[in-house]
Order: sequence, then structure tokens, then C-alpha cells
Amino acid sequence: MALCWTAFSVALAAITQAAAQASGPVVQVNSNERYQTYDGIGVSEAFQRSLVLHELNTDSQNLALDYLFSNTKGAGFTILRNGLGSSPDDPFDLMKSIAPVAPSSNSSKLQYIPLPRDDQYQVWLAHQAIARGVNYIYADAWAADGYMKTTGTDFNGGYLCGVTNTSCASGDWRQTYANKLVKYIRDYQSKGIKIDYLGFLNEPDLNTTYASMQSSGQQAADFLEVLYPTLKKAGLKTQIACCDGSGWEQNRDRLTGIQQAGQEPALGLVTSHGYSSAPGAPFATDKKVWQTEWSTFDTTNYDWYATGSQSEGLTWANHIQQAFGVSNVTGFLYWWGAANTTDNQSLLFVNNTAEVRVTKRLWAHAHFGSRFIRSGAIRIGAAVSGDSTLNATAFSNADGTVAVQVVNNGDDIKNVTILGVDQLSKGNYTVKTWLTNQANNLTQGYAVVAGGTSVAQVPGRSLLSFVV
Repeated sequence: MALCWTAFSVALAAITQAAAQASGPVVQVNSNERYQTYDGIGVSEAFQRSLVLHELNTDSQNLALDYLFSNTKGAGFTILRNGLGSSPDDPFDLMKSIAPVAPSSNSSKLQYIPLPRDDQYQVWLAHQAIARGVNYIYADAWAADGYMKTTGTDFNGGYLCGVTNTSCASGDWRQTYANKLVKYIRDYQSKGIKIDYLGFLNEPDLNTTYASMQSSGQQAADFLEVLYPTLKKAGLKTQIACCDGSGWEQNRDRLTGIQQAGQEPALGLVTSHGYSSAPGAPFATDKKVWQTEWSTFDTTNYDWYATGSQSEGLTWANHIQQAFGVSNVTGFLYWWGAANTTDNQSLLFVNNTAEVRVTKRLWAHAHFGSRFIRSGAIRIGAAVSGDSTLNATAFSNADGTVAVQVVNNGDDIKNVTILGVDQLSKGNYTVKTWLTNQANNLTQGYAVVAGGTSVAQVPGRSLLSFVV
């Protein structure tokens, strides 16, 4: 026991001495502080944005796909969120249902059609994404088909017939909706694609002019008690996700309702957006948690930092780091990866069939992507001392590497010292760094390694990743 205490004392003294010698702020990494398991970062191409990608010429198409999903050329997204259609038609911006025609009654079999245009090219995109390293496919329905809802349309909100506080002359449509979702999963299976997670709601706290369906936590639980056994009976391993609330606190309300109704065990994943309220205190659940949609709607912004606006890259670096480091998410998804939009709903701007432009928001995501952090990594402790303008997170990969992300929100260059990573004490160890700011996009460099520490300059308004 005395020997163990002596060894601990020597190690503590070494760390204390190294910290004292540091000329700037210190990030103390602690592998004994273990938090959530990392699943990845992701995007969606719902509402036919997969079609936009598909129509690019071959070179531009590969460029865009690599920017999104490659862990050597791009951000290394590992999660793809597909839109599960509910519309009877498919003009651009709508997602067509696989059961567009209402049956004669709620007990009649649905008349299914093949996935419309391979699910608006989402099947094609899934194959492309998986080939580049995507690990998870999340299929999410914005609404049930209109004939299953209190409103009779798939848009303008309304509720699924059969849940609490609904009264529909046509009866209870919960089982029919569950059957449709199972058929969708099997359609993807027939294309060689596994749907890992299935969502049946999107922003259920809102009534919108596009596909939408409202739900309280209790009403979501009413459907879960039908959907869960239906998936099990079908022999599917797909897990259920809920509820994609428009904001963190809006989703907390629905999760609480599900828990109070006793249906939380039916969930495999808790999902929330960041619009109405940003990710904050962690949810009270032992389920995995993903932030599954967030963007801004101001005019397209390509800056990393200019005025501190909501759409700049540095802002999003802070959002992502906050979500992983404070809210304990296991996955973080932006809204669209690539789109022909004139605002900031996407990370890549696509114009016609050849132009692809990259926003700085993409490179903010890349620091938290599979270039540096592998699925299954564990978030570990990373405490900053000596400067309140710095924030840090750290992840331990299964191969023993540690990725540390340091965000400098101040204006001045900081000499940042990394302590507490075991590999640094082994000698002759190289620590690579990657810098993103207004002038750099993942520019590679090297940190100085000496005496069990790693030191590098982090310029003002920048994000620097250390990989040890």
C-alpha cells in the first residue's frame, strides 16, 4: 500500500510541476472520468435534398459526398437521418408515402407502392454514405399519412387517431401506422440497408404547414405500446427513437410523459432538436441521446468568425462542444448536409449540377467527426484552468488514441498545455494538431512534447484539435 501511495504521490508531483511550468492555460485530461459513449455526428438530406446531390455531375457529386462522409477528405459524418414520407404526392420539397392511397377502413390492408424514386434517392445516398464510413441510418417520419390523423392531411399538425384525447370517426389507426413503418424498414432491407433507428414524430410540439404531427409524451407512449411489439413480432432489430422535439426542453417534456406512462423501456434512443431551446442539462435517462436537427435561417454565411453571428463556424464549434461536453449527447446532427438553399440550413451550398461551396460550419463539425473520434469512443474528463475563454472536450478511442478539442473564444493567442494523457509520458511521442479558424480549414501542425506534456498555440477565435 505504501508503494502504491508513493507512486501516486510522484505522479501527482510531476503533474503539479508541469502545470506550474506551463506558460499559459492548462487542459487537464483525466481518463478516469468517463462519461458517455460517442456515436458520431450526422446530417440529413430529407425533403428531396438527396435528389439535389444525385443531380450533380460525377466530379461534384463525389466532392460533396467526400466533404460530408469521408474521414480523410471531409467531416467524417457517421450518422444519416432519412425522411420517411407521408405525402400522397412527390413534387419537390415533399416526401411521398409508400401507402399514398387511403384504405377503405382502419382495419383494411394498406396498398403499398415501391419506394418512390428509391425514396427520393435516399436509398442511393445511404449506399454512398455507408461506403464512406456511415455507421447509423436513422429513418424519421415527420407525420403519419393524412388519413390516419385527426386533420385528414399529413400537414398542419393534428394527432394520430387512437391516442389519448382523440376521437376519429374512422377509428384507431395506431396499428396501421406501425405496420407501415415496418414495411418501410423491410423495403430498405431488400435494398441491403439496415435501418438502425426509427422515429415516428418530428417536432411534435409544433403545428406546421409542411408534414407534421403533434403529440404529448402520453400520446407518444400510446403509440409506443403498439409500435414496440409490432417491431418485435416482425423480428426486426431496429430500435425506436423519440421524439425529435423542436428544442431541448420541449423534448424533455415529452420524454417525461413517456417515462410517467411507463413506456421508456420501449425506446432505444432519445432524440431532440436545438431550435426552440438549445441543448442544456442532460436528460434524466439511461438511453442514448442524439441532438438530431439544428441550423439557422439567415443569409448563407461562409465565415468562421466575423461578428459572432449565429451561423458562423465558431458559434457551431461551441454548440457541438456544449452538446457533447455538457448535455452528454452521444450524437450531434446538423440539418441538411448539402442543399440548393440560400440560407444556412445546409453545410454545403449546391448550385445547379456543378458548383459545391463549403461553409466553415462543416469544418467545425469535422473536429468532432470520425477523422479524430471513432464510434465507440468514450468522452473523458477535460478541465481547463487559467483562462475562462477556453473550453475543452476529450475523447478516448478504442485504439488508445485521445482526441482533445480546444476552443479559444478570446481574441489572443494562447499557449495551451495538455496534461494527463498517458502516452505523453512514454517519450519520443508525436502529437499532431489540426487548426480551424477564418484562415484555416483543418490545417495540420505539431505540438511540442516534453516532460509528459503537450503544448501548442491556439490562436484567438479558433478551434484546435490535439490527437495524442
